[in-house]
Amino acid sequence: MSQVLDELTSLLALERIEENLFRGQSQDLGWGTVFGGQVLGQALSAAAQTVDTERHVHSLHAYFLRPGDVKKPIVYEVDRIRDGGSFNTRRVVAVQSGQAIFNLAASFQKVEEGFSHQDDMPAAPAPETLPTEQERLLPHLARLPEKMQQRAIAPRPFEIRPVTDEHDVDPTVAAARAPVRMVWLRTAGKVSDEPALHAYLLAYASDHAFVTTSLLPHGVSWISPGMQVASLDHVMWFHRPFRVDEWLLHVIDSPSASGARGLVRGRVFTRAGLLVASTAQEGLIRKH
Repeated sequence: MSQVLDELTSLLALERIEENLFRGQSQDLGWGTVFGGQVLGQALSAAAQTVDTERHVHSLHAYFLRPGDVKKPIVYEVDRIRDGGSFNTRRVVAVQSGQAIFNLAASFQKVEEGFSHQDDMPAAPAPETLPTEQERLLPHLARLPEKMQQRAIAPRPFEIRPVTDEHDVDPTVAAARAPVRMVWLRTAGKVSDEPALHAYLLAYASDHAFVTTSLLPHGVSWISPGMQVASLDHVMWFHRPFRVDEWLLHVIDSPSASGARGLVRGRVFTRAGLLVASTAQEGLIRKH
């Protein structure tokens, strides 16, 4: 496991303060606020640590309420709403400086057999044939905010390989196109076999390059002058077991944008074409 991946798994592990109370540290990725995937992964970690390990998360619904301060830790309060014969339900509120910044509802289920069907995975080039996101980013590095430039080329916990050559960081070449995006991703090294950890890590990574897909038809990017882009909510459904240290393809599209909000949805496939998760998010895409 790489050092940055080890740091991320430690970040998601959390410190247990009380029976239903956990504390997580914050990670500074150069944006000045906490990355949404971090608080999403940490909140899911807090919820899972109050559920029997034989029960696995099958869905989560979350709202981002306030920006998180990267200089301060976050406290996660877990409410054990229900422990049933097949399902467990948890509510998590993330608190920083006495204010709720995020809340999450998650449901866990014991393993059961049942009917099965899925969408087919769309055709995509093999990840090894594609440059990494960082390799694509290098020619446009100077266009990033100064605080993000070093972070952009620093080692990452995930290896990310976009299928298309997008210039999200270069507003001068942003061109209107269909709101569709495909991204290969996997951790930068092997992680333990614990299924819950793979769920935390996928939740963390699923917020990457997500809501910005809704900007593609409009010829702007998150870095275009006057743009304010932020996640408002996040939804995930986990369908089948998977490993996040093996290649996964996040297939994203945006069916609608209106009222300064963009809606995106995604499907996560294994390299073999197994649909393992579905995602959705609405975000603020306000142009001042």
